[in-house]
Amino acid sequence: QVQLVESGGGLVQPGGSLRLSCVASGIVFSAHYLRWYRQVPGKQRELVATIMSGGSTQYDDSVKDRFTISRDNAKNTGYLQMNSLKPEDTAVYYCNARRHRFAQEYWGQGTQVTVSS
Repeated sequence: QVQLVESGGGLVQPGGSLRLSCVASGIVFSAHYLRWYRQVPGKQRELVATIMSGGSTQYDDSVKDRFTISRDNAKNTGYLQMNSLKPEDTAVYYCNARRHRFAQEYWGQGTQVTVSS
């Protein structure tokens, strides 16, 4: 059974930081690319960051230079380090794993991030 479990969300003040984690089980984690998405009520889920199995990364312009995606294959864990958080970063954050574009994708349950003073 495949599971992705996110953690690390919470309430933080503007300008603060959080680190999200995504622990995977039931898949060969190192062979999957990992993505972080976020979603606010009434809006489509949006892609925030991607890390490929080889380690290359991509970011949405809205988080570039503030967020860092990384992975530790030995721990089957992906991370999203979020710095200089803004109120508009408030959302439920989901991790997603996929082996390639035509393969089945897996989702975590989401973790809430709220940026507010």
